[in-house]
Amino acid sequence: MSLDWIYYAISWILLTWHSAWDAIGVPDGAVIGTNFAWILSIVFLVVTVRVILFPVFVKQIKSQRAMQALQPKVKELQEKHKGDRETLQKEMMELYKKEKANPLMGCLPMFLQIPVFLGLFHVLRRLDPGKQDKTLYGWTVEQFESVSQAKLFTAPIAGKFGSTADELTRLNATNGSTVKIIAGVLVIVMIATTYLTSRQMILKTGWAEDPQQRMIQRLMLYGIPASLLISGAIFPIGVIIYWVTNNLFTLGQQQWVLRKFPPPVTAKKAVAPAASRNPVQPAKSGGLFGRGKAAPPAPVKATAPKVAGPKPGAKPVSNPKKSRPAKRQG
Repeated sequence: MSLDWIYYAISWILLTWHSAWDAIGVPDGAVIGTNFAWILSIVFLVVTVRVILFPVFVKQIKSQRAMQALQPKVKELQEKHKGDRETLQKEMMELYKKEKANPLMGCLPMFLQIPVFLGLFHVLRRLDPGKQDKTLYGWTVEQFESVSQAKLFTAPIAGKFGSTADELTRLNATNGSTVKIIAGVLVIVMIATTYLTSRQMILKTGWAEDPQQRMIQRLMLYGIPASLLISGAIFPIGVIIYWVTNNLFTLGQQQWVLRKFPPPVTAKKAVAPAASRNPVQPAKSGGLFGRGKAAPPAPVKATAPKVAGPKPGAKPVSNPKKSRPAKRQG
């Protein structure tokens, strides 16, 4: 199956945004070693894709809410079929089908963005001034020459951390060390923001009881960021800009959705043991990553001091009022 339609679509979006920035006066040349018109085109490629995928993101949140509501039933099935993994998986699949919940829906937005990521990766790899066919995927020769010279702080957006000296020479990179520094910093930011997007969601919704769901959560939280440490060396700088921008967009979007549609409070969270309650300690509420302002401590009612009774064996104390002699009558 040919993926040319993806490459044409990515190129069209980039060129359309570049034309828009050119129309409003964003300079096409380098300013502070950066071609902002092309950098902004990549940033708004993310915005375009995320607006298109927003309905899918809403479905993802609904599916996660449904999966969270099913956790008590999942736990019952785990206790019922302990040691029988095959029957457990069959029963859980029937439960998900009955309740119309999809465990894989949480990864769907990411999977749908993979073609966009691969398309941009392919298009940026073609940005070699030595290429003979410069009009592929709808580019004009002038546009191809312009984007192939585009830079971020003097580092070509088609360059990467692992670029050879020959590749950097063809891209007119002024300093190979600068390319490695810019690419290295972006890779670190890419790994950090990828980790934070998964951590943000898990801290709000909690770890899943379902082993399959928990495995997916661990993969998202640790596996993908770890893989980027190696694969980031082959990503062009323009692709890393796309990834980082996408992560920042995800962080903001998730925070907005989690504030507007907070996760349901489960019975386990709602009912706390009596011994763990302390009316004097402030309770936390809301905020990014579960942080929020502390509620004021509840007022404590003053109680009357207790009067200790007489010790066993002690002599009774006479009442001074009763021990007074009676007044004589004259």
